[in-house]
Amino acid sequence: MAEKTPIFALKNVHLSFGTHSLFQGLNIYVGKGDKICLIGRNGSGKSTLLKVIAGQMEPDIGERFVQPNTKIAYMPQEEDFSRYTTLKEVILSGLPDSHKDETYKADILIDALDISAMQNPHTASGGERKKTALARALIGEPDLLLLDEPTNHLDIATIEKLEKIIQEHTGAIIIISHDRRFLTKISNSTIWLDRGIAHLSDKGYASFEEWQEQIINQEIIEQKNLNKRIAEETEWLHKGVTARRKRNMGRLRRLQQLRLERKEQIKQTASVNLQIDKGLIQSKMITEAKKISKSFGDRTLIQDFSIRILRGNKIGIVGPNGAGKTTLIKLLTKRLEPDSGSVRIAKNLEEAYFDQNRISLDPNKTLWKTLCPEGDHIFVRGHFRHVVSYLKDFLFTSAQANTPVNALSGGEKNRLMLAVALAKPSNFLVLDEPTNDLDMDTLDLLQEVLDEYEGTVLIVSHDRDFLDKVATSLLYMSGNGTVIEHVGTYTQLLDNLKQAENKQKNTNRSEKMAKSQNTVAKQEKSCSNKNKLTFTEAHLLKELPTKIDKQTILVQQIQQKLEQPDIYTDTEKLLTTTRQLHQAQKALEELENTWLELQIKAEETN
Repeated sequence: MAEKTPIFALKNVHLSFGTHSLFQGLNIYVGKGDKICLIGRNGSGKSTLLKVIAGQMEPDIGERFVQPNTKIAYMPQEEDFSRYTTLKEVILSGLPDSHKDETYKADILIDALDISAMQNPHTASGGERKKTALARALIGEPDLLLLDEPTNHLDIATIEKLEKIIQEHTGAIIIISHDRRFLTKISNSTIWLDRGIAHLSDKGYASFEEWQEQIINQEIIEQKNLNKRIAEETEWLHKGVTARRKRNMGRLRRLQQLRLERKEQIKQTASVNLQIDKGLIQSKMITEAKKISKSFGDRTLIQDFSIRILRGNKIGIVGPNGAGKTTLIKLLTKRLEPDSGSVRIAKNLEEAYFDQNRISLDPNKTLWKTLCPEGDHIFVRGHFRHVVSYLKDFLFTSAQANTPVNALSGGEKNRLMLAVALAKPSNFLVLDEPTNDLDMDTLDLLQEVLDEYEGTVLIVSHDRDFLDKVATSLLYMSGNGTVIEHVGTYTQLLDNLKQAENKQKNTNRSEKMAKSQNTVAKQEKSCSNKNKLTFTEAHLLKELPTKIDKQTILVQQIQQKLEQPDIYTDTEKLLTTTRQLHQAQKALEELENTWLELQIKAEETN
């Protein structure tokens, strides 16, 4: 990145909060067209760095260079929409003052991201709000776009749309995200923020782990040569990086075995009478649903769904936003009653529930008191642990133990929620969007914990890489009431869905062609039985080629008007011209069809 002429740069930047030094001599260069992923552990300062780049925060020391006329747009993790009455108003607020008449750009983004434009922001879902925030950042066509966790709350279809938008965006982009698959697809450069230092690479996230390991190994060698004690944090990080591939391979083998077992369980369940089965399967049963349905108003979310979940299953629930994933979890855990059908759960079930809204955290309590209201030890998985030691398992320092919850970042709060959920004695773990705001190291930690967890897990998530490495099977909810279980990876499921969609398109196309051919055959048969062209028809057949040529020229002239940039500054003129083009194209099509019919008739009668 440093070899390009930068459109933006930070030079020798220092920033501290109290006695805590966040950045030390930080240097960053951003060139035109860079697609940069910003990587770092929670609390390393990634979001703060984006604010410095956006100009919303001043460093203590250092220079901030912005090439003249460079437009910067910034999308934070959480947006304040309190001043607006509709989502479209929010999007329009992103237009620069000099381009306030370009409101048509909002309509383009609303259509591209499928946003409910007239919805009140206060009642909009997390996914709708996130799409709106993205549209507001994009509408001004910035030269440098800053996105902080843009994939949070988005379903896979919207994430894929965002991938395409980013790939086609001609400006530079800096993105913070925990979604490995997303970063691999869109990034061509990397900034790794580690203990106040920004490491720069001209390769994308696909090369990150190998590059990161090289840097850490070199650092350890240098520290040993200087006879310094290796810092505890560096040692932990080194162990995490160098052992990751080996651990992943071991987890992958176990996961493949669990998926085979789940396939056999499904076969066995399908082959017995659920009413009378009293064998081994029932003794391992955690929850069982029989022909459950659930509707809200005239919308059916779940229709005649049956499943038996057994001990040790780790089941992911996926599908578009609004499909009913959280509703299904509530049904399977008996937090919500179905309209029809039945759900039963095992006796003595000890459940730990991870709430995506983090409503169970008291913001005024310290981390210590959140985990351990009394004393200094916590009972975890059969034995007592000192609360500080347990917090270190979740990447908190001893100094953070007495920090109030409201001082934590979004990712740190999520990490604390995981610590709370996993500290509870449980054999049934329910995780609703656990990966939002988590950094890569915490995701790896969570994967390891779930791999070692002997109980049953239900997980709602849109993170493809995470589910590929954790889930034994997936429940796919399309939004039309059907729930389909897929044993395999999320990637395989998406490929299967796309193949099915393409197959349906091909079938529809074939049916349409067959219908068209039948119509032509009928026309030909009809023409053969008719008399010769009338005088009027013969005259029209001669005149039609000239009329078609003139109409074709008219269509081309209108299309040229729409290609002029100034037309988009006049909304009324744009709409009128678009309407004229539609009418002209329709008239041309009618002339061509009339000529074809008369030509066929003339040939048949001759």
